[in-house]
Amino acid sequence: MLVGLNESGETSAMLIDNPKGGFSFVKGIGPFSSGAVADAGFEIVHAVAMPLIKLDDGYGAIERHMREVGRPLHAVCGMELRIPKPLTSAGFDEFNRGYLKRLAAWDVHLDGNNPIARTNVAIETTPIAEPMLYGFYYTTASSKPSRTFVLAGAGEVKSMSAGKLEIVAGDDVSPSGLAQKTKFVIDLLASRLAEMKMTWADATTVNLYMVHDANTVIASTILPELGVAAHRGVTWHYTRPPIDVMQMEIDAHAVMTEVVFSG
Repeated sequence: MLVGLNESGETSAMLIDNPKGGFSFVKGIGPFSSGAVADAGFEIVHAVAMPLIKLDDGYGAIERHMREVGRPLHAVCGMELRIPKPLTSAGFDEFNRGYLKRLAAWDVHLDGNNPIARTNVAIETTPIAEPMLYGFYYTTASSKPSRTFVLAGAGEVKSMSAGKLEIVAGDDVSPSGLAQKTKFVIDLLASRLAEMKMTWADATTVNLYMVHDANTVIASTILPELGVAAHRGVTWHYTRPPIDVMQMEIDAHAVMTEVVFSG
């Protein structure tokens, strides 16, 4: 199994059932799971905030939306956040403390495991002044036959020891270095999809987050791995990963329903 880390430190993959939420999730680390897949009789809905909502207000916006759709907070299975700039490892830990405090108030953890996947990236242009909510994912009852999932954002972090991250290809952002980083992340995410008994071909959206030239890695490293999902392309977000020594991140989802909400 690939060691690989999701945003900063996960080293294992295990699918855990979350019956209160209507989904199963791939075990991650404290701040997030590695991904979630809807159970039979449910689908994952992607809810997008427009405009972005201050994160402190975003938790309340999620709570209101879930009441409106008649679903419990246990059904929340993914979060999309935006931050002003990449953080140091210490800053990342500090950010997670506040985030986890809010999730603890929701009482969504399962046997100490966080079931909610997450992508958390820094906007490079038109920057924001504070953390914002970009969107979230939740399950709802459904008779649709297609299976749905969300993968947490993963970067090119190979291992972590004593808080120090081992980065694939280091700070090499040449075409060769970026190709190495991308191949590592694509393989890592493929292993998480396999844990869910899904494949890249099932994805309806694949997102790439980085500020370096994406043309080569999309054409040579990402699209060839996607199967028929390549027909749907790749969405490139001009953003930076959450930790300052990282250069890229990728996530994906398969959804049949997307909604837009406001704060």
